[in-house]
Amino acid sequence: CALDSEVALRVGGDFFFDPQPGDSPVNLVLIAGGVGINPLFSILLHIADLHGYQEGKGKGHKLGTVKLYYSAKNTSELLFKKNILGLMNTFPGKITCCFHVTQQRSQICKELQPHITGK
Repeated sequence: CALDSEVALRVGGDFFFDPQPGDSPVNLVLIAGGVGINPLFSILLHIADLHGYQEGKGKGHKLGTVKLYYSAKNTSELLFKKNILGLMNTFPGKITCCFHVTQQRSQICKELQPHITGK
């Protein structure tokens, strides 16, 4: 987003992301805290499947980028972190993530360091 951009925001409840092949591409920003990652991780996996299908077929869904912001007390509470890192490596520039920890006491592993911020 750029300054003064219009965005849609949805908090909690029943939501899903199901783009159709003719839809215009959209850029998504997903924001999760703790176990709230579960439904957003499902959306992320769906997007990864669509990206993989698109690359294999050369047509189909027009997909934008996805930026995930995910916060937890410490890195051990970041669920699916290895899967998320794998998706970022598989789809560089298309799927990105910024992890945030609020109460990390130990050193952060090298694999997460480039993607993490904290107090």
